[in-house]
Parts: sequence; C-alpha cells; structure tokens
Amino acid sequence: MVKNEIDDSDNENQSQYMKDNVVYNSPENLVMVKSYGNTIVVVCKDEHQVQPVMDRMNTDTCFLSDYEEWDEDEDMKWILTFKVTDDYEQLPEKN
Repeated sequence: MVKNEIDDSDNENQSQYMKDNVVYNSPENLVMVKSYGNTIVVVCKDEHQVQPVMDRMNTDTCFLSDYEEWDEDEDMKWILTFKVTDDYEQLPEKN
C-alpha cells in the first residue's frame, strides 16, 4: 500500500489546514502535532528535528512563542509552541 504524499510547499497557508483542538498523531509520525485555538504545539523526539520544524512553521503569520526541553536522556523531548496570527494582528517585535 502506497501512501499519497501531501504537497506542503505552500508554508504561507499551512495553518489553514489544521483543525481546532485536534491531535495529529499516528505511529509513523516523526513529530506529534496538536492544535488549539491560535496555537500549534509540536513535540520533537530528537534535537535534530527542532530546526527543520522551526524553518517550516515560522512564517509571516506563525511564530515560535515557547520552547521547552522536557525530560532527560533518551526520553528527552523538545516542545515547540507556535502562535498563529490573523492578518490584522501584529507580530511581536524581534530582538
């Protein structure tokens, strides 16, 4: 059985495909994704996944709002929280 690949090259509109209050998780996923309201939480299993996730998720209307390293050793997870803004909302100033 061959799975259809989803073309996600249009990262600008990435958040419009996510439904509210849904956990996007299945055994073959590399990361766990949960959405609620204007927030998207991504849990990475490996540190090398963090930068690619940030590269994909950071757009004109989506930004990293929280970063947390959770647990230790081989059980360690990286929790990235992104906030999705509407066109009329202003993004926070960058340092």
